[in-house]
Amino acid sequence: MSPISWLLAVDTGCYVSTQSVWRRAVVTALSASGLMLGFAHAQTPVNTVTSAEPGPVFRAQAWHLPDEPLLGFVEIPAGPFPMGSNPLIDPMAFENERWSETRRQGTVDLPEFYIARYETTVDQFVVFMEEANYRLVEMFDAAAGNHPVSGVSWTDALAYARWLEAELTTSEQAPAGLRRLLSNGWHLTLPDEAQWEKAARGTEPRIFPWGNAVRKDRANFAAAGTVPAGSIPCPECPYGLRDMSGNVWEWTRSPYLPYPFDSDNPAVNLQEDALWVMRGGSFNDEESNIRTAVRGAADPGARRPFIGFRLAIVRE
Repeated sequence: MSPISWLLAVDTGCYVSTQSVWRRAVVTALSASGLMLGFAHAQTPVNTVTSAEPGPVFRAQAWHLPDEPLLGFVEIPAGPFPMGSNPLIDPMAFENERWSETRRQGTVDLPEFYIARYETTVDQFVVFMEEANYRLVEMFDAAAGNHPVSGVSWTDALAYARWLEAELTTSEQAPAGLRRLLSNGWHLTLPDEAQWEKAARGTEPRIFPWGNAVRKDRANFAAAGTVPAGSIPCPECPYGLRDMSGNVWEWTRSPYLPYPFDSDNPAVNLQEDALWVMRGGSFNDEESNIRTAVRGAADPGARRPFIGFRLAIVRE
């Protein structure tokens, strides 16, 4: 099957992998009543989580970002990593994860970048909506607080990134190191899918961020709803990141195109109905869809209760 032969009926807006081909996610447009069919409410269902390790602390006076030196942004060092899937290592690999007709995996050499340790939360997005007077049909529970925000589109995520960059560049609440980055050619945006995959798997061809075996204590998947961002510990995960598997799918700034990956592919050449890559799987996915190499895709205007995002700081 061609890597793009599944691009059919794109008006449904969202695709995820299953078996060896792609399937359309069971999603529908909002009805006049504001409910999403297939879910009891338009809001994302939430779960509680029990962990012996304390969860992250967020600073209410600093846009509800993590109480860390760079407000939760983690440096990912420059260098190569293996991208895609080798079915000899990962029997769950899908066809669209194959690098080319002749190679199962590729090697991508990335410059240094930074990525958020946690998924963007409801509290963080609500601050943006209030301060920027940004309006959208809320598909998340505003009281969910430190759960990952969902029901936001690709364009909503980028709008949040632009607003937060402006805030961090000018506000004294932002750490000096972060202000220096953003004043010297670095920008806040979504990670591209190569950056996302390197952050998830590191420099090893791991099937999951923590290794090659399924572990229910390392990710929120096959579950009834989201858990608070960063509440599930993953000491084996590269760079100290959390929720790179499960909880919510995460938007990237990469258009869905067949491999090999090329960061220089200009989005302006895409068709009007192009889809954008999302990564990581969600709370209602099975283990095959929470792997480091799995590729989902959605219409940029899609707002679904299982799609959220995390931000990156990149030099453009």
